[in-house]
Amino acid sequence: MSKDDDETEDPKTKEKHEDKKDGNEPSKRRNWLPIVIAGVVIVVGIVALIIYSLATAGEVTTDDAYTDGRAVSIASNVSGYCTGLYVSDNSYVHAGDLLLVIDKRENMAALAQAQANLALAQSQLASAQADYQEIQVRAPAQLAQAQAQLVQAQAQLFQTRRNYERESEVDQRATSGTDLDQAREQLRAAEASVKQAQAQVASAALVPQQLEDARQSIAQRQAQLAQAQASLTAAQAKLSYNEIRAPQNGWITERNVELGTYVQEGQQVFYIVSPQVWVTANFKETQIARMRPGQRVRMTVDAYPDLVLFGHIDSIQFGSGARFTAFPAENATGNFVKIVRRVPVKIVLDSAKDGNILGLPLGISVEPTVDVQ
Repeated sequence: MSKDDDETEDPKTKEKHEDKKDGNEPSKRRNWLPIVIAGVVIVVGIVALIIYSLATAGEVTTDDAYTDGRAVSIASNVSGYCTGLYVSDNSYVHAGDLLLVIDKRENMAALAQAQANLALAQSQLASAQADYQEIQVRAPAQLAQAQAQLVQAQAQLFQTRRNYERESEVDQRATSGTDLDQAREQLRAAEASVKQAQAQVASAALVPQQLEDARQSIAQRQAQLAQAQASLTAAQAKLSYNEIRAPQNGWITERNVELGTYVQEGQQVFYIVSPQVWVTANFKETQIARMRPGQRVRMTVDAYPDLVLFGHIDSIQFGSGARFTAFPAENATGNFVKIVRRVPVKIVLDSAKDGNILGLPLGISVEPTVDVQ
């Protein structure tokens, strides 16, 4: 077809050809656009993944972590009815506060008896000490008196013997049998008096033994006094057990006693949860290689999504949790399947986003992230 033919071509046919030509180019552009977008998204994702990997390369985290603290079990040392209850569920108490009173009447009677026994022991000791002081004076005097009586008896014996000898030597015509018999009887009586005086001297001469007996009596009374004092102390302590007081600050938890309840000796009545809270995180054994005490930790709490806690590693337990179970695994027998153990790590809280870390319940889930760089 000649140029003139092109120029004389129908305008409608020419417009149709131009529209067809123009429509091919946008179609081709629309086919490449999704591919370009997908490529850009992939590149951005890879870059973000690389950045995230580099940013978290020095962090270790776990979801096996919980708040922990001291929960002191409060139990009764005596049995009896609860006559006073001064706490309610989840109330806050201070160290020394009166929490519970158990019927005191029986232990008050025991205390009164112990006090009476102590007074009796003190009186008996005082009496033994007075006896010792008396013996110290009386025993030597009795010995001296016995010795004097012995000398007197010996002198009397000497005199009666002389009289008897004179009566015996006198001519029978100058004396009578009656006088001789009397002299003989007097001699025998004098000899008996001397023997009696000698026995009294021998008895009174045991002054050291008498003093030792008195000292032993004092020692016995002192032991009885010490025993009575110990019994009084025990009675006072047992009476004090009727009043249960808070050993530390904290919240009353798991209260299972009411006014009028009969409490058995050794029965647990409630717990006191201390305000000091930390986190126990059970990391896998493959995660603790680079952990050290003092490393910073960032934590989130499941119960409070907006709460962010900060702390540091306090210590790492020297043993996995499985090692301290009631029945630890015995890997030396039977078939063995390797299981990744978890090691408890204690994390101390330093601060919180809201400035208050008190009042966190024990045992709620926490997700710590440790910076091990």
